[in-house]
Amino acid sequence: RIAGWLPENNKTYPRVDHVKFGVVRGEDGKKFKTREAKTVPLTDLLDEAKTRSKAALIKRAKEARDPKEWTPEELDQTAEAVGYGAAKYADLKNNRSTAYTFSYEKMLEDKGDTAVYLLYAHARICSIIRESGKDINELKKTGKLALDHADERALGLHLLQFAETVKEACTDLLPNVLCKYLYKLSEHYNKFYLNCRVNGSAEETSRLLLC
Repeated sequence: RIAGWLPENNKTYPRVDHVKFGVVRGEDGKKFKTREAKTVPLTDLLDEAKTRSKAALIKRAKEARDPKEWTPEELDQTAEAVGYGAAKYADLKNNRSTAYTFSYEKMLEDKGDTAVYLLYAHARICSIIRESGKDINELKKTGKLALDHADERALGLHLLQFAETVKEACTDLLPNVLCKYLYKLSEHYNKFYLNCRVNGSAEETSRLLLC
């Protein structure tokens, strides 16, 4: 209000916070800049993330046992989604008030706390639902959960923490809290995927509901 940014006696803005941010460092430990010592524009960072993502997708496709045939449009769209997502997550997963080191290579790894790892977990769950041929919304009307396996229970309990986590992230203005939750959720889903057969199992309905 002193600066004149907020109107006097106006309840439109019930809460106004000054949100501080830490410094983003390059892998050399110095402030993240271009070779010419200039600040890296966000558009350049995202373009580079997309380019590296596309190269990684092509490499993985060549190394796969059953390589996916990409159309140019599919490859471009997927590279953009993965690259942009990886760059955003690499920033948001860190506490905004502390400095962190930015690395293109690390942000595109498919293991560990990265967007790529989260996307793989999501893709696995989607494949289970797709291959089941079932309408999950219909199953919700009549199906019941029976969490007998340890990995089912761990996943179910973690899912129950979602609302509380979102509230904490919004209240404290800390997106990394939600990122931490999603990374842990992906770990639970991957264990569930490996240890709990869904389609064709006696527990199919219950396990599909967990997806």
